[in-house]
Amino acid sequence: MKVLVIGQGGREHALCWKLKNSPSVERVYCAPGNAGTALEATNVDIAATDVEQLVKFAKSERIDLTVVGPEASLVAGVVDAFQAVGLRIFGPTKKAAELEGSKLFSKELMRKANVPTAEFRSFSRFQDAVMYLEEREETPLVVKADGLASGKGVFVCKNRQEALDAVKQIMVDQAFGASGNKIVMEECLFGDEASILAIVDGNTILTLEASQDHKRAQDGDAGPNTGGMGAYCPTPLITDKLMDQIVEKVLVPTIHFMNVEERPFKGCLYAGIMVTNQGPKVLEFNVRFGDPETQPVLMRLKSDLGELLKAAADGKLAEFGPAEWDPRPAVCVVMAAEGYPGPVKKGAVIRGLEDAAEIADAKVFHAGTARKGNDVVTDGGRVLGVTALGADFAEAKLNAYQAVKCVRWQGGWCRKDISDRARSYLAEG
Repeated sequence: MKVLVIGQGGREHALCWKLKNSPSVERVYCAPGNAGTALEATNVDIAATDVEQLVKFAKSERIDLTVVGPEASLVAGVVDAFQAVGLRIFGPTKKAAELEGSKLFSKELMRKANVPTAEFRSFSRFQDAVMYLEEREETPLVVKADGLASGKGVFVCKNRQEALDAVKQIMVDQAFGASGNKIVMEECLFGDEASILAIVDGNTILTLEASQDHKRAQDGDAGPNTGGMGAYCPTPLITDKLMDQIVEKVLVPTIHFMNVEERPFKGCLYAGIMVTNQGPKVLEFNVRFGDPETQPVLMRLKSDLGELLKAAADGKLAEFGPAEWDPRPAVCVVMAAEGYPGPVKKGAVIRGLEDAAEIADAKVFHAGTARKGNDVVTDGGRVLGVTALGADFAEAKLNAYQAVKCVRWQGGWCRKDISDRARSYLAEG
């Protein structure tokens, strides 16, 4: 097959790398790609949301399968446009992508489907939100922009003042533009988080092995929320029994109600799960592979990714069978630019990538990079996802951070505690 991957981040580099190594795939393109995807695929200078040009390219190159990375492309309707001209594509339609495109739609669907999640209220007027906060008992709250915000539109607020500040930032200061015209306020759930990725063909659900993301910027889960500072797979938090519960109480009813709503879901459904004392509850749904979770998940996947995604796109996932996995765990450490998750400077030259590539069982996935002459330079907030396998979590972490130590640029930084929770879960038994 000839495969086109849409997007330009670390997730897309991981997809290109795994697809390039799939026996069913003979050639991979990436639009627009980055300096890392160029090592695995042919980069194509088309923006991920330029639907018309993407369709034109896929038709002219006779692409057999297109895989969509970013949520913005899905919400823009790229899948609908490809399907309209008979092109095979992996991802949900525009109507199905609203599961991520609107927090309010997602919460209302969960309420209808009886999917366990936090209690919530929604607001489209700033004054109404303020009045609600001032009248209610002071408890921790989560304030979310309704629309897409690159993973940064969620504020976990310890008290009323923090919630008021978050509402003002979203609705008055327009920190996320039109995505903040509506907000969702929900009770703060307590427990441990996990990321569940499932491949779905409209009816059949194939879960991938669970992973755990690290959202906060600093060690010990301190600092502001980010798009993700690292992840590891598998997470011992999710036992087989817990995964069965998540499939039964979260994934199956969600897919069923999407069909009832005439929004059949095909693609990768990402459920952010909080494991609470009352059982697993949904924090959020995404409608695409997670980033950085995709990097450690795909490091461990042994099945042919091309065949898996093609089967899902064709509605034949039931014929694919269970996925095969490398038994070794994988750890991904995100290296970020100075200032992230706030504004960052671009263009710093990255050194040591060749040395990092020499570390056993490690792979450097590019997220925010570009090529400038002979140099690879920073081109975003999250710059690299340094990922490694190991016989156990300690070795996987060691391999990943050895590769991290090889890489340097002015202002580059990372968390130092990625995957430590896995070992604490194992110690707790």
